[in-house]
Amino acid sequence: MLRHKILLVKYPSDETQKSIELRLSEHLKTLRRAMIHVELDALLAEDPPRPADPKAAADNPRQMAPIITLADADCRKITRRAKRLIERREAASGLAHLRKEDRDRLAALRDGVNLIRIPSEHRADEIAAELHAEYPWMAPATEIIWHALRKSVCEGWPGVRLPPQLLDGPPGIGKSTWARHLATALRMPSMSVEATVENASFGVLGCQRGWATAGPGRLLQLILQERVGNPIVVIDELEKAGRVTGTNGGSYDLCGGLLPLLEPATASHWTCPYFQVPFDLGQVSWVMTVNATRPLPEPLLSRCPPIRLPHLTTSDLTGFARRQGARRALSDDSIDVIVEAIQASATPAQPISLRTVMRMIARAETLEAGPRQH
Repeated sequence: MLRHKILLVKYPSDETQKSIELRLSEHLKTLRRAMIHVELDALLAEDPPRPADPKAAADNPRQMAPIITLADADCRKITRRAKRLIERREAASGLAHLRKEDRDRLAALRDGVNLIRIPSEHRADEIAAELHAEYPWMAPATEIIWHALRKSVCEGWPGVRLPPQLLDGPPGIGKSTWARHLATALRMPSMSVEATVENASFGVLGCQRGWATAGPGRLLQLILQERVGNPIVVIDELEKAGRVTGTNGGSYDLCGGLLPLLEPATASHWTCPYFQVPFDLGQVSWVMTVNATRPLPEPLLSRCPPIRLPHLTTSDLTGFARRQGARRALSDDSIDVIVEAIQASATPAQPISLRTVMRMIARAETLEAGPRQH
């Protein structure tokens, strides 16, 4: 993993006011000793010691180290100057407006965060093949990911950075499941957002001070927790987020809040509403799912052209059930029962959803793990 400077502030040094005062005091003493030596040199030039006198070298005032004592006025001046230096350093850092507990939280990002990368193009091929084998109907999205992974290796990117994905397809085809599988295959931290519940930008991106719910968003909390700068954020059913307007007339809808984070240029200097300091979030990968693009604003669609995905077929569902059943070590009888249920419930025009199939598999796994009746 490579380190990535995500917090775009100049952290003040750990030097305390007391240590600055000590350093300034020693510097002043050094200057005054030098002045004394200059005066002594002038005196010696007028009346040099006689070399014949063996005691002259020992009594030479130039060889003596004068003891310097600072007056109270000097100490007060040094204290004031040290205090001003501390204040100016904090102001220059961009963190002076934060409370101590918030500065302590951000201290975890002071030396940067890790970036996850893949070692080779071969590994990129393996991940793409794994995704395609499990979700063949997601081929349009998998192909884009495949090319991005290979490019990250060929061009020597510091970490994996995927283009924002807007997956447009019918409900229940596994768009979010595919995204979570991608994060697992890459061993990247991820978070899921249900736009039907978190329809405002506050929960994901943070809320500025002055509000009752003020605090950093889930994205920064994830980065602070995992110390990884390129997580995957999955936003499910984004079209249902709608518009959110505050009492002051401002717009706080989720789609609008995401816009600066979907452009590399603005994401690399994004200012957190809560901390009010800039972060480089240009390495974050976004996967958004929708069942329809009509409700989405045009600026978002221009940044993320929709990836059209097809309806699931009965063949897709039965193939998925057999692969998952084998992976979970289900018996052949249980897998056959699930396949029969899929074929009996689905019609060519209206197949059952992937969620239903996954519930069937989970139920079969539970039944096989439970006590058997004889």
